[in-house]
Amino acid sequence: MIDFSKYHAVIFDMDGVLIDSEPLWKTAMEAVFYEIGCTITRQDFQKTVGLRIDEVVHFWFHEKGWTGYSVQEVEHRIVQRMIDLIHQNGKPLPGVVETLELLRKRNMKIGLATSSYSVLIDAVLNTLNITDYFDKTHSAEYEAFGKPHPAVYLSTAQALLVDPKHCLVVEDSFNGIVSALAAKMEVICIPEKTHFPDPRLKVANFHFGSMEEMATQLL
Repeated sequence: MIDFSKYHAVIFDMDGVLIDSEPLWKTAMEAVFYEIGCTITRQDFQKTVGLRIDEVVHFWFHEKGWTGYSVQEVEHRIVQRMIDLIHQNGKPLPGVVETLELLRKRNMKIGLATSSYSVLIDAVLNTLNITDYFDKTHSAEYEAFGKPHPAVYLSTAQALLVDPKHCLVVEDSFNGIVSALAAKMEVICIPEKTHFPDPRLKVANFHFGSMEEMATQLL
């Protein structure tokens, strides 16, 4: 059982936590990398889960390499493809809206800290119609380092005016969990269903199979 009275704020990751976007990311990246003549499988993308998209593209440029397209152009193509896919297919994961409602009833502050860019935050929250639930949102694009560095979570806590030790984080990836733990926050792990099982996720403080399961502890 989680004692929610210990916390003043809950900070959510976005991809794979609020929206089932990991399959969309894989679709977008696979398509764009194919267009530029770089063959990367969906299984390969497991290596970069939780990183910022610029870090992902740089990683694969050094791993595979390609010619004729700059890293920035590839990154831009993937982001634009993602925005289109979110608008076409985006829907909240089961239990998300219920959880946000229950947190609001408890008068808890709600934040969002994600590796995704601000344009993708807007696309997701508007498509899912959940923008008004969040007191603050923050993208790691504004930090010198993305997850697993703690900066994005520390900045979000600061914006919420809540001490990090009173923040509870909801994450789905190892990089995200490490980021939150490094910020001295406690972490709930709800593994994204399309990821390969990762035993490292056990370092999180709490574990649930779904947001619906987590929401039962807020009733």
